[in-house]
This record gives sequence, structure tokens and C-alpha cells, in this order.
Amino acid sequence: MAISVSPSKLSLPQVNPGVKTVLEFLVLKFPSITRSIWLQRMSDGKVHWHDGSLITAHSLFAAQQRVYYYREVKDEPLVPFTEEVIFQDELILVAFKPHFLPVTPGGQHVEECLQNRLRKRFSNQQIQAVHRIDKATAGLVLFSLNSDSRKHYHHLFETHQVSKTYQAIASTINKPVNEHEQWEVKNRLVKSEPRFLMKIVDGEANSHSRIRCLKAGDDKALFELNPVTGKTHQLRLHMQSLGWPLLNDNYYPELQVSQPGEFSQPLQLLAQKLEFIDPITQQVRCFSSNSELSLA
Repeated sequence: MAISVSPSKLSLPQVNPGVKTVLEFLVLKFPSITRSIWLQRMSDGKVHWHDGSLITAHSLFAAQQRVYYYREVKDEPLVPFTEEVIFQDELILVAFKPHFLPVTPGGQHVEECLQNRLRKRFSNQQIQAVHRIDKATAGLVLFSLNSDSRKHYHHLFETHQVSKTYQAIASTINKPVNEHEQWEVKNRLVKSEPRFLMKIVDGEANSHSRIRCLKAGDDKALFELNPVTGKTHQLRLHMQSLGWPLLNDNYYPELQVSQPGEFSQPLQLLAQKLEFIDPITQQVRCFSSNSELSLA
């Protein structure tokens, strides 16, 4: 059994989804975790409010209050790839995340995530991710080392003040592509079913990406992608909408069952560069990965 050293947290929504207790809300929000498991966690003192007071089966739902809980899984899979620290000072740390490793705890991963690896490596529980990239995606992630300045780095991503550059390799078997051609994609993304998937629907656009082809091969091509917004799975869906699904994508266009321990076919998507003006020092920060995708 793997049990998280640090608690996960969530804020109860402002609009009550029709529940009376925190327990009912947790069962509703996490359908894969049974009521009996939540009851056991509460009995063990592993669910509490922001002030540390315990949440029980009878604790009433309280809008916008934070709930803390300790995640646990029976058999946590190990990811046999190593992260790399690209940069570190007293405020921030930039690390390269390998494919298959989540940034923070989620799913079957409790301790085996980039954030917890870095906390152990530097003996610093204050290390916290400022943004996320998918578990399947490799590339750069920015971490805050200072709780006082952390909100300023969060604000950069929330207000789209970070220039993000990705590389991707996509299949062109069904639709040829010309080198140096470029596109601007805007559409509306919403949650789908299962709940971890997204889909494109009609309506006002809430996602925006700039895409261009760097190099075209016989049946695949290398693309540069610049997401303006940061919706879940945005780049995967935008590439699919153009007719070029990413290689080794287990989610789109069709959900595929992944096999435990299968690491031979990583998603061909790399968060290659981050650039922004540091909100504390006012310096231009530009970080690039030592890795690149290749058609070879």
C-alpha cells in the first residue's frame, strides 16, 4: 500500500451539487473510490478541513471550504525514467519530466510523480508545481520553491503570460502536409465521457493554439505547437481536428486500454520551451529542453 506523505486538497464548489455531507460529495466527485474507503479514511483521520479539524461521515457540505485527504493505492507502478533539473535558484526550479510520469499525484500514482521525486531529492516539502502537463507528455515543468512568491508565478499561467513551445510528431497517412504551413486553431473544449477525456463542441471558443509544420516525412511530420490557452488535452485535440492525430496517443481519436508497464511507445508530444518575464526579478526567463523529437 502506497500512502501519500503530503495531503491532496480540493475546494468544495460554490454551487452545491445536491449533497448534504462532505462524504456524499467525495463519493460523487470520485466515483472510482467507494463510500466504504472514504469512511475508512475518515475513521483513520486522513480527511480534514484547512484548520486541521477532522471531517467525519456527518460533516456537512460547506461551499468553498478546502478539504484535505491522503491518497493511497494498493500497487503503485514505478516509472523507469529519470527527471532532469534544468534550472534552480531561490525562487523557482525547472525540471524535465519524462514520459509516463505524472507531475502531481493522480490515478494509480501517489509518491511516484515528479513533484514528490523533487521533494525527496532536495528534502523540501515546499516544492510545488505551478502548472501541469499530461502524464503522457514529456517536457519542462516550472516549480515554485517559495510560498510567498508562488501566487505570482501561478498568475503568469492563469493570465497567459507564459510562451510555451511544444514539439509533436503526427501521422500524415490520411492527409499529406506541406512543410512550413501553419494554422491557428480556436474552438470550444468541454469534458467528455469518461470524465478524463475532452471533446470539441459548438459554441464560443475557449481554447487557442498556433501550429506549424517543421518537417514532413513520407507518412508522418514534425510540428511546432504554441498553445495560447491551457485546456486539458488541448494540443492533442487541436492536432486531431486538423487531421493529424499524434503518434502513440492512447486517448484520441479513440480511447485505448493501456497495459501496465508498457513504456515502449510514448506519446510523441514534448513541452520543449518555456519563456516569460519573471514577476519577481523582472528578468526574461527562457528555458529549453535538452531533448527534441525527431522523424528518424
